[in-house]
Amino acid sequence: MIHSYFSILSWQVAVIAPNIPAIYEAHFGVPMAGAVVNCVNIRLNAPTIAFLLGHSSAAVVMVDQEFFSLAEEALKILAERSKSNFRHPLLIVIGDESCDPNALKYALERGAIEYEKFLETGDPEFAWKPPKDEWQSISLGYTSGTTSSPKGVVLSHRGAYLMALSAAMIWGLNEGAVYLWTLPMFHCNGWCYPWSLAALCGTSICLRQVTAKAVYSAIHNQGVTYFCAAPVVLNSIVNAPANETILPLPRIVHVNTAGAAPPPSLLYAMSQRGFRITHTYGLSETYGPSTVCAWKSEWDSLPPETQARLNSCQGVRYIGLEGLDIVDTQTMSPVPADGTTIGEIVFRGNLVMKGYLKNPKANHEAFENGWFHSGDLGVKHPDGYIEVKDRSKDIIISGGENISSLEIESSLYLHPAVLEASVVARPDEQWGESPCAFVTLKEGVNSSDERRMAEDIMKFCRSKMPAYWVPKSVVFGSLPKTATGKIQKHLLRAKAKEMGPIKRSRL
Repeated sequence: MIHSYFSILSWQVAVIAPNIPAIYEAHFGVPMAGAVVNCVNIRLNAPTIAFLLGHSSAAVVMVDQEFFSLAEEALKILAERSKSNFRHPLLIVIGDESCDPNALKYALERGAIEYEKFLETGDPEFAWKPPKDEWQSISLGYTSGTTSSPKGVVLSHRGAYLMALSAAMIWGLNEGAVYLWTLPMFHCNGWCYPWSLAALCGTSICLRQVTAKAVYSAIHNQGVTYFCAAPVVLNSIVNAPANETILPLPRIVHVNTAGAAPPPSLLYAMSQRGFRITHTYGLSETYGPSTVCAWKSEWDSLPPETQARLNSCQGVRYIGLEGLDIVDTQTMSPVPADGTTIGEIVFRGNLVMKGYLKNPKANHEAFENGWFHSGDLGVKHPDGYIEVKDRSKDIIISGGENISSLEIESSLYLHPAVLEASVVARPDEQWGESPCAFVTLKEGVNSSDERRMAEDIMKFCRSKMPAYWVPKSVVFGSLPKTATGKIQKHLLRAKAKEMGPIKRSRL
């Protein structure tokens, strides 16, 4: 049931910072003070951050000195929008000796309180008490809002507790683990691993900026044993130049990947370098990953390429998630476990958000018929493992036939010249729409003759997939991404639409 108090939060603390110790500390200090922590995506622009701060009624804004000007601009926009109703939040600036000292000086001159000085005003004898109700909100996070205003995802103490322990158990996170913060803590509260690491006395290695060189360096010099990353980060690790790569690894490094369906070729390449990959899947609304492609012992004897293909499934539910299924979107009946019948992936239980803040319409749609609707389409295999086939909005319907953009992308990643690929629908005069591939080529590949390269990629695709799946157009260049490395398909769809329709053949 969607409770009316989803529209109300206790006082809320926004944190605008990269992966630094202060944002980790906020995951504990803020809830222990009875407040709700809202970690803000640092790659958002000022107008969007202004919307978030206003929508959540942030009472406190903690901001890293590097992003103080961004926060200041957002607050100025919010003040202009709110006029007489604007109440300036308490502004705390987090200093960092590795950054330009002038930024910190500027923030202090503008009236911000320095973070360490602010902590000194606290009561060292303060006796923390757990919330009276475990359903009390612990965090607020916003969806990407690609087609409308971002939605505020409200999570509970109960859900965070269960996810923190489930995530550690599923991954085999051990006591004293050395964890590298490549995954932004502003994304789904770092998949709840700040709390998992505290439970297991783990060590956090923080990275202000994530690069392949920094990852390899931390593995060799800081004793890193675990890290999480979206496939785009894994791609940068696999394709890093020799002078930024340190191989062989000194130990097995466990990697949890989610955020987008990883192509099997990428999982294979990572495993060949000594990384042990755990593939998970979930959404902001499910506390981050909440299903896992649990490894089967019978897979051990299979060829590595086959192992990678099997590991690319989204798998089974986390131990803390009560319900996971794939259902017919019309009848809500479970689809047969035949690996071919497509339905929508739905969730139910404590690892599902309380609801969207101040958004009853979105809540009604999301929880219709007693399940949380993911908007992802997939199939259920005979062994019960689920596999994502596409987002409902990303399915390409060509001549009445459904085409999975994810499956085309998986084939494109096998091409030796392709670094990154994303496939969207482009208008087509004959078929309604057809696949359009946006491709980033690997460094050193001769791209002077794009037409020849496009023809080569199409020829390669024809050897891998049905003819009507083959992209009819290939566009080269860098791909737009979110702060967590997800390719922004809505921008690519807009670009494909601007290109105009594929003309009907005159043959």
